[in-house]
Amino acid sequence: MTASEPGPDWNCDDVVRWLHAHGSEEDVAGMARFGIRTERALGIRNAELRPLARKIKRNHERALALWHTGVREARLVACFSDEPKKVTVQQAWLWAEDFNSWEVVDHATALFVEAKLHNELIAPFVADEREFVRRAGLTTMAWGAVHLKKEPDAVIEPWLPLIERYSTDERNFVKKAVNWALRQIGKRSLALHEPALALARKLVQSDNKTARWIGRDAVRELDSQKTLDRLKSKPRR
Repeated sequence: MTASEPGPDWNCDDVVRWLHAHGSEEDVAGMARFGIRTERALGIRNAELRPLARKIKRNHERALALWHTGVREARLVACFSDEPKKVTVQQAWLWAEDFNSWEVVDHATALFVEAKLHNELIAPFVADEREFVRRAGLTTMAWGAVHLKKEPDAVIEPWLPLIERYSTDERNFVKKAVNWALRQIGKRSLALHEPALALARKLVQSDNKTARWIGRDAVRELDSQKTLDRLKSKPRR
């Protein structure tokens, strides 16, 4: 029997039983409206999954087992409760084979950034033709621009040519990730703001409608006074 309260001693089966007991068909329907794949969803919001992950604590082997279940919520708990220091490039690629929903991709890549795998993953992920693997490379950039605070800007700036290269990919979950990555890089620092904004303006002049959409949206945010004021108030790197 599963203990009444989640804790660090819970294994994969305990977690999965809890998830099945807390699902909601109504929430499954709501997720579908946001483009989330729901074939293996139980209907539990992240606002409930994150506290669960905190209670059961981090456990690498359990995270691997949770991912293997294929259940949306179990995979998200795996992302929230894995041990970053034990996550490998091989694991990242094995998980990428299963990517089929933007939400799971985004949380998995947040874990990959926490595991400091950005240098090994970004270029090969974005070069991959599969929509959600390419998105994974781009969301790794977006998360990295925000959370890799100890990395110099010189590590981040080379991502901009990759953003330009894939700015014509019209697939919905790719183009939105391109836009997100460009905006996050431009908001990282004053030093990166200038080249990111320059790229956004270049995309606005593109012959490609997807690139133009990405550029216009990025310019709108990066050229705003609110963004400029925030960047000027940040300490220089």
